Amino acid sequence: MTSNNDAQTVFVIDDDTDVRDSLKWLLESVGLNVQTYENAMTFFETFDVGASGCIVMDVRMPGLSGINAQKKLPEYNIELPVIMISAHGNVDMAVTALTQGAITFIEKPFDDQTLIDHVHNALEKDRARSVYRRSQSRIRDCYDRLTRRERQVLELIVKGLSNQEAADELGINRKTVEGHRANMTAKMKVDSFAELVQVAIALGLVQGITSL
Repeated sequence: MTSNNDAQTVFVIDDDTDVRDSLKWLLESVGLNVQTYENAMTFFETFDVGASGCIVMDVRMPGLSGINAQKKLPEYNIELPVIMISAHGNVDMAVTALTQGAITFIEKPFDDQTLIDHVHNALEKDRARSVYRRSQSRIRDCYDRLTRRERQVLELIVKGLSNQEAADELGINRKTVEGHRANMTAKMKVDSFAELVQVAIALGLVQGITSL
């Protein structure tokens, strides 16, 4: 495989040594980075927050089960896509795992290519989420550099007010609004009104959109 997976790791959590070893061999055979753990607590205690990749975890394990470990992921700031596997799965268990955010539930024994395909899908989801979060972070950083007045101008402009209408609303003259607007668009690194609206949506400045 190529460098697309260089920064990503598949974290395999299963109490069965043979399963861990076979999954590690299988996934490494297609060029993936793999780390294995015999229980979820060991994974939690050693996980590097900010690492990218996905989790392949058995549902039934001594101590902390896969289902309960999945519930604890937010406590450890772990947001990786999760693939649940089980040799003793049932509908209720699968529904619970999927409801809690697992992207899929696979019953053992499974076809090697099926697992590989699901893992690649999970890694792609993780990459997309990382790109999105970096974009949101950049937008927020730019917004934080705006002055109070520039933020007011931004909010009025994306609501559809003209420079003159924004000036009237703020009790200042149009030239001043134009100056604030020019500074604001430069700081937000946008070149068009459409881009400005997209930024406003990301920031939650447009009604009905959740803010960052």
